[in-house]
Amino acid sequence: MQGVVKAFNPTTGDGVVLRDTDLSEYELAPDALAGSIFRMLRQGQRVNFSLDGAGRATQLRIGSERDMGTPGY
Repeated sequence: MQGVVKAFNPTTGDGVVLRDTDLSEYELAPDALAGSIFRMLRQGQRVNFSLDGAGRATQLRIGSERDMGTPGY
């Protein structure tokens, strides 16, 4: 899925991502940044993500991947 970071608290790791297609909000899973290049997120940052079994955003990846149609890819 693709979306943008709505909010992120670097102290607690809590945050919310908005999905592009329908603006649904997903809380970040506790392990959302595990294995990611991200150490911190900023509001408005574009990301690709998956959902875990509880419906939380996880496996965040940088939002300039080929499937997002970014120029140059």
